[in-house]
This record gives sequence, C-alpha cells and structure tokens, in this order.
Amino acid sequence: MEIKTLLFERAGRHNTTATLGAVKERAEALGIKQVVVASSHGATAREAHEMLSPLGIQIIAVTLSHSFESEGWPMTPEERAELYALGVKVCTGTHALGDGVGSAFTARSGGRGTEEIVRETLYRFSQGMKVAVECLLMAADAGMVDVHSEVIAVAGTSDGADTAIVCKPAYPRTFLELEIREILAKPRVP
Repeated sequence: MEIKTLLFERAGRHNTTATLGAVKERAEALGIKQVVVASSHGATAREAHEMLSPLGIQIIAVTLSHSFESEGWPMTPEERAELYALGVKVCTGTHALGDGVGSAFTARSGGRGTEEIVRETLYRFSQGMKVAVECLLMAADAGMVDVHSEVIAVAGTSDGADTAIVCKPAYPRTFLELEIREILAKPRVP
C-alpha cells in the first residue's frame, strides 16, 4: 500500500486547508464516517464541516476544558451553539493526557505521571500529534466516537490544523488498544 503524507515546513494555521483536503481524500478512500477535530473556538470545526459534511462525514469538535477559562481558551456558548446548529457534535472534558488530578500533584511535588509521559512522547512527533490523540481519547470517552470503526483525528499547533491521523480509537482506560494506522499530515519540524 502506498499513501501520501503531507509534511509541512512550518507548523500552523496556514496548513488547515491542505490538511483537511488530505483528510477528505483519505476518508473517501477508506469509507470513514467520523472525523474528530480539535477546535478551541470553532473555526477549524466549521471549515471541516464545510468540506466533509457533504460526504456524510460527522464532525466531532473537541474543545478545551473550562479549567482554562482564565486563559480565554474555552469555546463560548455562542460558538458552541453555532456548531450545534450545523450538526457538529461538541465535546468538552478533562484532557486525557494531563491537566487532571494527577497534574495538580505533579505541579506541587514534581515527577511525571503516565499521562504526562505519553503526552511528552507524542510531542516528539508534533504538538498536533499529541492533541489529535488526546482529542480522539476524549471524544471516545464521551461516547461520541464509534470505537469499532476507523476515525480520522485532526489537530494543530496553536490554532488551525497541521496534523491528521487515521486511527482505531480507544478510551483513555483502554489506551493500549489505540492504533495510529496512518499519518496523513504533520509539520516536518515539531
């Protein structure tokens, strides 16, 4: 089998359209019906919906948890309502690879929990790789993803999308069953 992987010279939002184009092409080829998209304020989810929903592909937008309100990162109720009106599912929860109870102890006492080790390992590929895997785990845990079918997860560096992977999903508690089967796009330099 031979597939095309996009490697971007620079990470960032300017790669979003090309990344979603690769997602569309591969989703059509594989018959994938669900795409999980990291989307802080809805822009990437709206663009994914516009490109993929005509193919019958369900978009699941995963947002930052409310513990980041002081940073201004979580999706507003208006942004969430706009996505719901389009038919996009929206998932908000505790980050599957950190920022939960264990992170509070790490911040105070040092050391690293298992989630943080997995997170740091995925960062070796790119920020988008870590976020794509994390969003897939979160959407599965919320019951929004069919864990018996391949799914594409899309994420990026800061905003927009520059990473896309074809996966066999899993829940956080069954993480060792997760399979990253294809890398469709990623920045060349993490």
